[in-house]
Amino acid sequence: MEHKEEKNTGLDLDTTLIETTSKVETFYSTYKKQINIGILVALVVVAGYFGFTKLYLEPLEKEAQAALFPAQALFEKDSIDAALASFEAVGNDYGLTKAGNLSHYYAGVCYMRKGEFQNAIDKLDKFSTENELVAPLAIGLKGDAFVELNDISKGASLYMKAAQASKNKLTAPIFLKKAGLAFEELKEYKEATAAYEKLKKEYPDAQEAQDIDKYIARATAASAE
Repeated sequence: MEHKEEKNTGLDLDTTLIETTSKVETFYSTYKKQINIGILVALVVVAGYFGFTKLYLEPLEKEAQAALFPAQALFEKDSIDAALASFEAVGNDYGLTKAGNLSHYYAGVCYMRKGEFQNAIDKLDKFSTENELVAPLAIGLKGDAFVELNDISKGASLYMKAAQASKNKLTAPIFLKKAGLAFEELKEYKEATAAYEKLKKEYPDAQEAQDIDKYIARATAASAE
């Protein structure tokens, strides 16, 4: 009896396999044209991507980098207006490239130095990077711009975001302290205390942490009033 059930099961599996195969063949036969077109489109997309990258984007990147070097030289010489004009040109002409992206950051810094804070924000909004040093600097710089525009709340939020963007020992302590000061100005003393205590706990060797106890004491006392 058990042997018969096993035999039937085997036959059932064979039958199912045959039926499934038949269905696939029927489906392909029915929709062969659409399937072939789909495969062809996929191949064209892949080929197009590699062609775009190799034949267009890579040469464009080299052009963009060559255009960026003189702008960086002007920036290092503090020729801010001339550097800004060059960075704007690189950003406009080579927006798809890494150099074009970086030019937005430089342009944002130039606008900050010129005191044109909204323009700085607009440029920094166009910049993106995952670099652990530059990413928090860009976010924190935008925070500075909002503070200069008297939007202290937005500035404090961006300082905290900058501190959390990367836990490197160079930028995080700077922005935690800036956040604490901004929160104090907003009279949000609990948030200020939390920022200062995070700085003390996670970055005790940072320069910004050397006198942090007095900031904690001040914010704590204000919070108790």
